[in-house]
Amino acid sequence: MAEIIVVTSGKGGVGKTTTSASLACGLARHGKRVAVIDFDVGLRNLDLIMGCERRVVYDFVNVIQGEATLKQALIKDKRFDNLHVLAASQTRDKDALTKEGVQKVLDDLAADGFEYIVCDSPAGIEKGAFLAMYFADQAVVVVNPEVSSVRDSDRILGLLASKTRRAEAGERVKEHLLLTRYSPARVEGGEMLSVTDVEEVLGLKTVGVIPESPDVLNASNKGEPVILDMESPAGQAYDDAVARLMGESRPMRFTQFEKKGFFSKLFGG
Repeated sequence: MAEIIVVTSGKGGVGKTTTSASLACGLARHGKRVAVIDFDVGLRNLDLIMGCERRVVYDFVNVIQGEATLKQALIKDKRFDNLHVLAASQTRDKDALTKEGVQKVLDDLAADGFEYIVCDSPAGIEKGAFLAMYFADQAVVVVNPEVSSVRDSDRILGLLASKTRRAEAGERVKEHLLLTRYSPARVEGGEMLSVTDVEEVLGLKTVGVIPESPDVLNASNKGEPVILDMESPAGQAYDDAVARLMGESRPMRFTQFEKKGFFSKLFGG
């Protein structure tokens, strides 16, 4: 059976697509057969971050509406043979996605031997976001450590607990917290919520803390998910998050504020 992971948040612009791309690449690097699907109909971005935008011929909606086969629409990643991308449509309405159509695509991917299906959800609680989470076994809730992002994510947790296939069966979606754009210095200065603050408000355990870093934007602009840059703290943090999702225990890095010593201050180090 395929494990379906939805990457979701209440608020836009927190790093869901970056996270979806990095999780998919990380799982593929661990040898898993992975499909990553863009549910953001009308605002396609996943293909850009995955670096395959010029290779999109058919999309998710084409498959659901019978205009193309799943095999025709899946784009094989150039870095990992075991990773495939299913792009969203840029021109269709969000209502083009149906529960029955999404279920058939997910069932067909599972039947084809995919071990993980990563669903890149649009922000908020509209139809695409609902369908991205409905079939999920696990949810990675992406949050910036600020009050508005945390509050909006609380609404998403309510939906995960009540409006999913697992909830209807009396089960729970396994939820994980992933903090993005984290700055220990700003936490220390009281400008940003700490990991513990966010965990306490949302009642979730953290699967990853991604430090604030220009590497994330640079990687996105190059069409290279940041997890592939293992020199980058953000890439290392995503690699840690993938390992934890797979059950490995790793210490949480990039969460402590390093106070400068006397000589560092003196010499500007």
